[in-house]
Amino acid sequence: MGCDSVHDYQPPCPNNIVDASKAVWKALGFLEKNWGEMDIYWSDTD
Repeated sequence: MGCDSVHDYQPPCPNNIVDASKAVWKALGFLEKNWGEMDIYWSDTD
């Protein structure tokens, strides 16, 4: 999707991209110098 008003007119992102606000980076405990693109791994749980 993307490129519409619901998505703030931003182009679509590549697969496996998760955008986060500054508050999320802080809540996850990442230092500000490390904010930006990072390899993140997750799995589904039941």
